[in-house]
Amino acid sequence: MKEYHKIQTVFKRDPENNYRTLLEGQFSRPEFEFLAACPWVWTEKVDGTNIRVMWDGVNVSFGGKTDNAQLHAQLVQHLRDTFTEDLMMKVFGAEGDVCLYGEGCGAGIQKGGGNYYQDKRFVLFDVRVGEWWLQRPDVDDIADKMEIPCVPVIGQGTLFELVSAVRDGIGSTWGPFMAEGIVARPATELCARNGQRIITKLKHKDFANEENKGGVDAKDPDSSDAGRSSDNPS
Repeated sequence: MKEYHKIQTVFKRDPENNYRTLLEGQFSRPEFEFLAACPWVWTEKVDGTNIRVMWDGVNVSFGGKTDNAQLHAQLVQHLRDTFTEDLMMKVFGAEGDVCLYGEGCGAGIQKGGGNYYQDKRFVLFDVRVGEWWLQRPDVDDIADKMEIPCVPVIGQGTLFELVSAVRDGIGSTWGPFMAEGIVARPATELCARNGQRIITKLKHKDFANEENKGGVDAKDPDSSDAGRSSDNPS
């Protein structure tokens, strides 16, 4: 089953400091610049490890960010206990070609993982059936039917508003700590000419050491080609 696509950060990164900071206003994709003033739906970015739950209509299998990724033994046991063949058949039927994408999080997974859960759990953030990405209401419905957590929608706004919100810091839905960041997609989901989804992310730590000299203010976009994009989905 397909690995989860990469998600590019809103802005390019600054080559002058080894790409540690952002070149604000220099969008990493032309689509982001064109759609910057449109409404985007924001979900909390969970700091964990990428997990895939795959259903072929008969068997359930699990994977990480890549097919070779090693998963925590306790997390694997949680996945086996949660995503039984009976449950997958009940929710999706025998057609198969289903992949649930989520974040494995909890104590022992990433620094501060215990802020989410003391044990290890799966938090759903996307579902693909065949070649179709399900819409948010359908993802929520699946999470409800399977009784699993789903990344929460925490707001809606332009990309400029997203930048301000992430820079200031957003409290996590899981408790009294700072959310890692935001994943955003247009209110009406779109794809680029090459078929890639229009989806972006921004982390609070991107602003922890703002040394982006030469960067342009986010309210005054500049389409300069300097820098590069950040496209790690984690």
